Amino acid sequence: MHNVIIIGSGPAGHTASLYLARANLSPLLLEGESTDTISPGGLLTTTKTVENYPGFPDGVDGYELTERFKAQSTRFGTNIVPETATSIVPHEGGFRVYTAQTVYDTRAVIIATGSTPYRLNIPGYDTFWHKGISTCAVCDAGLPCFRNVPIAVVGGGDSACEEALHISHTASKVFLIHRRNTLRASKIMADRVLSHPNIVMVWDSEVVRVEGGKNVERIQVRHTSKGTVSELAVRGLFVAIGHQPNSAFVTDLVDVDSSGYIKTDRGMATSRDGIWAAGDVQDPKYRQAITAASSGCIAALEVERWLH
Repeated sequence: MHNVIIIGSGPAGHTASLYLARANLSPLLLEGESTDTISPGGLLTTTKTVENYPGFPDGVDGYELTERFKAQSTRFGTNIVPETATSIVPHEGGFRVYTAQTVYDTRAVIIATGSTPYRLNIPGYDTFWHKGISTCAVCDAGLPCFRNVPIAVVGGGDSACEEALHISHTASKVFLIHRRNTLRASKIMADRVLSHPNIVMVWDSEVVRVEGGKNVERIQVRHTSKGTVSELAVRGLFVAIGHQPNSAFVTDLVDVDSSGYIKTDRGMATSRDGIWAAGDVQDPKYRQAITAASSGCIAALEVERWLH
């Protein structure tokens, strides 16, 4: 019987494991297996340069940062296993966590499985992923390759508007591409975008191809009703069409919102006593490495008190 099992190996999971290991609770961390869409460490591993995580004034490679998280967790006694949790079942006063290889018993669980951004299934998307294509303006828009050049944003909700507004401070021009003729965003966000002198709306349109050399240089845009295709010369493409929280394996166990994000209180506790959630799997708004780490810390401190 483990004291606590942490599911997920991003900033939230490793911060939680660090606190719990230093409290001599010998946490087990299921870091997940590599797939075509995600690797242990989560989305941070795909970020080339992280400039907004404290302690790295010159920036740090996202993969290197997650490896440092792992080394620190291991140093203090976390047992890290490369397995993916497939289900959690209440069992004898605790929980039974299943993976494809093993069954683990534990008193408490922290779910820190993150989220996966929706992607565009178009030619060039994979080729230019992190070579001009991004899903996080806060993370990447300040990089030199995106400064003082034209940038495109895809989406029509609040997230897309926030991305466009954020990028507008550093890009020479922002094209906000939406497949409809009105924004789905809240009125205040829509008004800010529509009145911004540096944001150009591209209505009734969708991106159908990304092209370039070493990095993004242009995109092909098709009008949704006319069917005509035009070209936009841009040096970056930010996709803001939403994220899918990686919570499907526990939606029958804990309460989630309409989008699948796990509902938690201020202490990261879920609706099920003995289970906490931290990081992007319960955060539909901020989705930053530092906020994930913060929630992992909170969850760990609450678990420690609960176990004692």
